[in-house]
Amino acid sequence: MRVLLVEDTAGLGEAVRDQITDDDHAVDWVQTLDFAEASVQTIAYDLILLDLLLPDGHGFDFLRKLRATGKKTPVIILTARDQVSDRIEGLNAGADDYLIKPFDLSELSARVAAVARRYRGDPSPVVHVGNLEVDLGDHRIRRSGLPVELTAREWALFEGFIQRPGMLLSRSQLEDRLYAFGAEIESNTIEVYVSRLRKKLGRDAIVTVRGMGYRLETHGH
Repeated sequence: MRVLLVEDTAGLGEAVRDQITDDDHAVDWVQTLDFAEASVQTIAYDLILLDLLLPDGHGFDFLRKLRATGKKTPVIILTARDQVSDRIEGLNAGADDYLIKPFDLSELSARVAAVARRYRGDPSPVVHVGNLEVDLGDHRIRRSGLPVELTAREWALFEGFIQRPGMLLSRSQLEDRLYAFGAEIESNTIEVYVSRLRKKLGRDAIVTVRGMGYRLETHGH
């Protein structure tokens, strides 16, 4: 997933970023609401981790604005405010979950995975596409019963396809999934990664639509 982390405390921000990155998600970390608003206007995030007390405003205001624009991006609030009234206000503002600081990083990982499954409309993290069995929770893939190992960047790209099987993804949509890894996006970067995925998943697993982009083949291959 592509995750936006909005947190102004350096130590916590680094810890959360590293944890989510270790879970093979791409993370953009910003420390103000201005940067957060600019980010959501230019990038389609899969999840937002939102602190409440930021240097330039309150997270609830950002969340209400986000929902008012029609964006349904899942949001998990991270805050030290543990009053029931605060949690109720956050959920009413459009939050999907609420984690009280200090929290265990492994719990954060579990909450992130749970919200992601909920938004896919699939409570089970295992999906089948063609001859691929994909465990979205553990980032495991089996091709015709045999395990397939993907690197974090390969998984980030593949996850974009598996979230929209059979749908066309443009080069820019795929590039967005790699930017947060600090990868150098050169003119042939997407072709290189698609080629690697085909070697591991099958030559016909990803179809090229010339001049438009790529899509994941949903039939057996």
